[in-house]
Amino acid sequence: MRRFPVLLTVLLLLAGPFPPLLSGAQAAAPPQFADELVASLPSPTAIGFMPDGRMLVTTQPGQLRVITGGVLRPTPALDLNARMCTNRERGLLGIAADPDPASKAIFLFYTPRGSSTACPTNAAAGANPAGAPRNRVSRFVLRDDNTVDPASETILLDGIYAPEGNHNAGDLHVGKDNFLYVSTGDGGCDYRGRTGSPGGSGCAGTNDASRDRNILNGKILRITRTGGIPADNPFQGTGTASCRTAPAAAGTTCRETFATGLRNPFRMAFDPNAAGTSFRINDVGQDAWEEINQGVKGADYGWNAREGHCARTGSASNCGPAKPVQYTDPIHDYSHGGGCSSITGGAYVPDGVWPAAYTGAYLFSDYVCGKIFFLRNGVRSDFVTGLGTGSAVHLEFGPYANTQALYYTSYANGGQIRRISYTGTANRVPTAALTATPTSGAAPLAVTLSGSGSRDPDGDALTYLWSYGDGTAAETSSASTRTHSYRSGNWTATLRVRDTANNVSAPVTVAISSGNHAPTVAISSPTVGQLFTVGTTYVLRGSATDAEDGALPGSALSWRILRRHNTHTHPFLGPVTGNNISVLAPGPENLAAAANSDLQIELTATDSRGVKTTVTRVCAPRKISVTLATVPVGRAVTVDGTRITGPTTLTSWAGYGLQVAVPEQVDAQGQRFGFGSWSDDGAAAHTFTPLRASTLAATLQARGPSAPAGVTAAQSGAGAAAIKWSPPTSTGGSPITGYRVSRNGTDSAGLGAFTTTVAATARSFTMTRLVVGQTYTLSVQAITAAGTSAAVGRAVTVTTWNLPGAPTAATAAQPGPGAATINWSPPTSTGGPPATGHRASRYGTDSAGLGAYTTAVAAAARSFTMTRLVVGQTYTLSVQAITAAGTGPAVSRTVAVR
Repeated sequence: MRRFPVLLTVLLLLAGPFPPLLSGAQAAAPPQFADELVASLPSPTAIGFMPDGRMLVTTQPGQLRVITGGVLRPTPALDLNARMCTNRERGLLGIAADPDPASKAIFLFYTPRGSSTACPTNAAAGANPAGAPRNRVSRFVLRDDNTVDPASETILLDGIYAPEGNHNAGDLHVGKDNFLYVSTGDGGCDYRGRTGSPGGSGCAGTNDASRDRNILNGKILRITRTGGIPADNPFQGTGTASCRTAPAAAGTTCRETFATGLRNPFRMAFDPNAAGTSFRINDVGQDAWEEINQGVKGADYGWNAREGHCARTGSASNCGPAKPVQYTDPIHDYSHGGGCSSITGGAYVPDGVWPAAYTGAYLFSDYVCGKIFFLRNGVRSDFVTGLGTGSAVHLEFGPYANTQALYYTSYANGGQIRRISYTGTANRVPTAALTATPTSGAAPLAVTLSGSGSRDPDGDALTYLWSYGDGTAAETSSASTRTHSYRSGNWTATLRVRDTANNVSAPVTVAISSGNHAPTVAISSPTVGQLFTVGTTYVLRGSATDAEDGALPGSALSWRILRRHNTHTHPFLGPVTGNNISVLAPGPENLAAAANSDLQIELTATDSRGVKTTVTRVCAPRKISVTLATVPVGRAVTVDGTRITGPTTLTSWAGYGLQVAVPEQVDAQGQRFGFGSWSDDGAAAHTFTPLRASTLAATLQARGPSAPAGVTAAQSGAGAAAIKWSPPTSTGGSPITGYRVSRNGTDSAGLGAFTTTVAATARSFTMTRLVVGQTYTLSVQAITAAGTSAAVGRAVTVTTWNLPGAPTAATAAQPGPGAATINWSPPTSTGGPPATGHRASRYGTDSAGLGAYTTAVAAAARSFTMTRLVVGQTYTLSVQAITAAGTGPAVSRTVAVR
């Protein structure tokens, strides 16, 4: 028997939407909307519409299907399966039609085979293996007879890494600017490998491939419809290169890039209501956030440094530091706390198609919780619920009757294309459901057909229209079940249902094989209850016998493995035909999924008359506890990109390589700490692969002094601000040699961020030439021979500083012999800075022979008395307000001393 070596390696959390864990969910469309079945076909990934209205559907295994007049054509327009890799989540993933009807062109995103027919991945640890496939965008021509000549292919983009098999993204759209937009994912694992590989960063949250500007991964790409680069693409000139067929040199930026910093931008949506090209990007999240981004030329959406509107902390409650200016936040995001955790399709509601409540609405779906939402004026609401997991993979508005409707693909219920249309108050079409018990057995075979799952959205009573498919007369009944006796042969029973308004559903069918028994199938390996260790090779072995055919050969056996995580699944293997198939046991999707994930193994046997029997076996991992500790206690380490505080005990799988690292960090006192050593003698960042319950401890070392204390900052003059500080509480054993003071922003001379070093005795520094209206952050760090402390920053908003106005309501009077008092109220304006005091003055000579006199009094003072005045003289008393900007004009009053 031929053996099929299959490398099964780690899939990442929410890598992308594919086969469902459950089906048969009942969708709940809102009132005045109908949700109807258009066609059934397995694994539908994307939808597009030709200019003439033909509907195009891609399937993950590589078929392009055409729907005309609401009917799925029986044969594929194109089948790329033989030239593709479809393991993991590779396959035929995206489609767009050229808006020029004369070209008859379509664009496809798919995963062609590399030089290795095994379609290898790099998830085990290393760099992208030799012979691995890469994703491609090609242009084909769809002929009028709904067929595509494979030889019509023109490759537009090639060499898009698909190293781990997921995070492919793969959506295609032609914008109103007539350019082709392409979404690409980060590949799941770094194409350069895990931590420890040259340049490698690892998988999941540590994968930094999106940050690499010289590759096409983790990006939105924009090209012409013939593969050229638009003249106004954001990255042109020196330091750029075309990456059309392969990555460019390190340090180079791909000219095809429109925006960057994305994880798995699975679907985009273009606004038909906008005057120009306007679109949104649905980026599937990692641990905490799903995000919707506005498509902005040259934007960096931040992955893997950010997730949603937060720093990538792995938490939905801790957003980390403020967003750096170079990143663009999503326009909307939502956390995984509500059970929705994988954003998929998106579509704008075209103006005038649906009621006014949906004008300007953006629709998007979630693969895990089975919902379609609508977002309007920043508010998210449920639109359709109850779709089940694996649903609403792609959303697209297209023609229907004399208007438009929302079409969506779903992996639920075996794979479907469905349509949501606005019906208003009109009666809606019912939906039929059909099951048969049994579906095979000795002839004559009595089969109970049940339509009890049929539904009418308006609650009308249903009439059941039965067609038995064996030449006997069709029947109509008010009962939802019928029993029918089938003679020997293969038959197809059909059910439609009709409501009281005479609306008839689409037909549903079930296959019956009378005079034939379904095969009996058994899985012998892995055994019941067998636990697997990551990285160990196991064998899929089974057998099948059939009452009519006897023992079935290996060619009649087909294997599939799904990775189950909570309520959803991801494809893992197959279907693969044969027996004794070698597999390499995988790790979890990521560490967060280790506690509630396993593998579901399916073996299907098919007899000579096409009757199938499928048996399943759950194969669980060998779970272990791993404690990550720190010395001193309470310091931070990262594991698979998520920051934790030691000691923390985690659930992992035996043999799973944990990517651990010690980040530079600062404690509450501003003391820096860095890597000292690991208890396994590993590097600061390395892969730790325990086979049993283990403890791994990181020892951290202090780095230099703690941060300066008592830091304050305030505007100190017109266009100036001063930062003040006290020495740090700890110097780390070395004396302070100076302080580094910095400011961000741009000054009035156009100079950018500024840093300088001042003496160890300094306790303040003033920044000048600051721009009025700008907010600056002034910061200070202590310097020793052992290192530099963390920076402590304070924000200062620079305001206009003018001289204060004159004090108001000034009066002067003689309160007693030889004395005179001046009284005042504060000025109406201080010019910006607060008053720091007043200057009180008198003119003339006093009784001691002294001339003019001036003194400063407190800001709170409202009067001042001059003494030793000479009787018979007239004196002028004056007062001025004082601020940090200077002294304002004087107000004077005269007093004749009597």
